[in-house]
Amino acid sequence: MRYRYVTADVFTGQTYCGNPLAVVLDAQGLDDAQMQRIAREFNYSETSFVLPPKDPCNTAWVRIFTPDREVPFAGHPNVGTAVVLAREMVAAGRPTPDAFVFEEAAGLVRIALRSGANGVESAELRAPQPLSRASEVSATQLARALKLEPADVDTSEHAPQVVSVGLIFLVAQLANRDALRRASPDSHGYAALLPLDGAKSIYVYTTDTGSDTIDAPTDIQARMFTGRMTEDPATGSATAAVTALRAALRGKGKLALRVGQGVDMGRPSL
Repeated sequence: MRYRYVTADVFTGQTYCGNPLAVVLDAQGLDDAQMQRIAREFNYSETSFVLPPKDPCNTAWVRIFTPDREVPFAGHPNVGTAVVLAREMVAAGRPTPDAFVFEEAAGLVRIALRSGANGVESAELRAPQPLSRASEVSATQLARALKLEPADVDTSEHAPQVVSVGLIFLVAQLANRDALRRASPDSHGYAALLPLDGAKSIYVYTTDTGSDTIDAPTDIQARMFTGRMTEDPATGSATAAVTALRAALRGKGKLALRVGQGVDMGRPSL
C-alpha cells in the first residue's frame, strides 16, 4: 500500500534551514513497528503520522516518532503538520478553520493558523500540559556533560533543572554566547547525568545573543542535544518549557520570547 507524505523545513522561511519534518498523511493501516521503521528511514528529528481523530470534534490524531521512539508531544512536528494539513485543504478547495485540535499522547494540542500573502504560512501551538519542574543538577554535572567549565553555567536565575510542558528536558542557562558555542556532548558525562526523571536531552540557552540575528534580533539563543549525541536545529517543546519556566520565575504577566536555535550547526531557526 502507498502512503503520501510531505517534507517541510519548520521554524524558517528558507530552504535547508530550520528543522526538517516528514508528515505522513492518512496513515491508517500502519502499525507501531511500521511507523517506527519509517521514522528511522527518514532519520529526521521527528516524523508525524496523521490519523482520523478518536473524537470527531477534533481535527486529527497525530502520532510523533523520533528515529528511536514515539514521543507524547513535540513542538516542530505540531507546527509543521498543521501548516501541511492546511495547505492540503487549500489545494483540495476546502476552507481552512482558524485552528486545529490534534489528539496526542500528552493531551489535546490546539494550533492556531496564521495566514499571509501566500496563504497559511505559520502556526501557533498551545502546549498540552502546564509547566512541571523536577530534579535539579549542579553546574559541575551539567558542565561535565557538555565539555564546559562550571563557570560557563549561569545559575543566577535557576539551576539546571528537568522541566516539561508535555515532553521532558533538562534545561540550563549558560553564561554567554561563547559558552553556548563551545558546548558539545561528552559521552561519559552525558551518560552519568541522563536519563533523569524521564529527560534524555539537554536544552541549553543564553540571553547573551551577541550578533546572532538570523532574521531579526533574538531574546535567547539555544542549542539542544539529544540522547543520541546529535543536535536538534529547532525544538519547540523545549522552547515552550523554557519560556514557561522563565515566566514562572518572573512571577507576573505574560512573557514572549524570540528564540534562535541551530545557528552553530548551520541550520538557523527562529
